[in-house]
Amino acid sequence: MAARVDQEYQELKERTHRWVVERLDEEGIEVGRAGRDGLNEFIRNSVGQYISHHRVPLSTQDLNLLVRDVVDEVTGFGPLEPLLADDRINDILVNGPGHVFVEVAGVLQRAHTRFINDDHVVRVIRRMLAPLGRRLDESSPMVDARLPDGSRVNAIIPPLALDGPSISIRKFTGNHLSAQQLIDSGSMTEACLDVLVRAVESRRNIIISGGTGTGKTTMLNLISQYIPRQERILTIEDSAELVLHHPHVVRLETRPANTEGKGRISARELVINSLRMRPDRIILGEVRSGEIIELLQAMNTGHEGSMSTIHANTTKDALVRIETLLAVNGYDASEKAIGRLIGSALDIIIQLVRTPDGRRVVSEVVALTPTDDNPYHMDYLYRSGDHGD
Repeated sequence: MAARVDQEYQELKERTHRWVVERLDEEGIEVGRAGRDGLNEFIRNSVGQYISHHRVPLSTQDLNLLVRDVVDEVTGFGPLEPLLADDRINDILVNGPGHVFVEVAGVLQRAHTRFINDDHVVRVIRRMLAPLGRRLDESSPMVDARLPDGSRVNAIIPPLALDGPSISIRKFTGNHLSAQQLIDSGSMTEACLDVLVRAVESRRNIIISGGTGTGKTTMLNLISQYIPRQERILTIEDSAELVLHHPHVVRLETRPANTEGKGRISARELVINSLRMRPDRIILGEVRSGEIIELLQAMNTGHEGSMSTIHANTTKDALVRIETLLAVNGYDASEKAIGRLIGSALDIIIQLVRTPDGRRVVSEVVALTPTDDNPYHMDYLYRSGDHGD
């Protein structure tokens, strides 16, 4: 690891990379079409030639590290390749060339990884975006995209990012935690699981609330497994992350605007369209904007058992956030009418928290039981630390 963070090594890697690229051009080798094994062997030989020609003193260990790094530069995403390949890592955060952090088991820690300079970071970002038809430059200095493996990428560059180009990657995993794994890890209890299963099977409308990284998508994926097999499910997401082992699922995904600012399809448009597709249940990956209006109305008009997630730190904050989203997106009604809409549409709120040691925990499950005086009257079905009802 010492070689990787050494500035002299970084400069050697940059020079060697340029040399290898020149050799590839001279030989007319197209990286995208070349066989992986043959390409790796060519790169290894080219790196060896460069080191020999310039009489660079390197140990066998450092030479192998250099070869691997140059292979990653030519065929992959440079310094990010080992992090992307590490299944223990959930998030990768690049704050400029010299500051890379990863989240492992819910805890952020600094990685022994660095880029050569700002240009190196931007080059890797553009390589990620190239197959997606997205761009990143001064006229379009921030981008949100999804890699072919489903991982979500957000990138932002100067002048908006003051300390250098920034990359945030939320890695996709198809191996979602099972209910037993969540119970074994202390994220929830058997009593909590029983409450959630009964809520899903009885077609209760559910919102999963929590802060960033609390496991909202994991929980949504888990409870969706208990939907009866004969029902038709429509999922709507910005980036398809749900993996439902169900015989009748139609998956819809939003579309960002193209480079000309056209062609965007929002979650709200997809929710409206989904109502024409005869769903039994609608599962919306996350409520962020005006789609909340159509979702609540769908929950009130025959699509019981629908589900979504929302960013909020408490169950009460979740209700306030829904009220705010309705107001800012043009739902023109009195405070009382808004309360009645939300209270009659939502049945269950599942609140998730993340503890200081990184564990994701179901802190409480509440049922909304509106009264004449209080549309948000809550009955607690489960609280972390309780033994359940």
